[in-house]
Amino acid sequence: MKRLQLMVYLISVVYSAVAEDPGLPGGDPDVPIDGGTVVLLAAGIAYGIRSLKKRNEQEKEGS
Repeated sequence: MKRLQLMVYLISVVYSAVAEDPGLPGGDPDVPIDGGTVVLLAAGIAYGIRSLKKRNEQEKEGS
């Protein structure tokens, strides 16, 4: 059973590698920053600020 699963997996991997279309060379290098990227960046900054505040509060309580 495991050999059959392995064979099916390998065949699907090889097929997907062969079936990939490489696309046109020299595509559009300009990638706009859309709303999702901005939201993700803002969430990362907010998380960092929150972590720094929490660490500072713990250091003040420990002193």
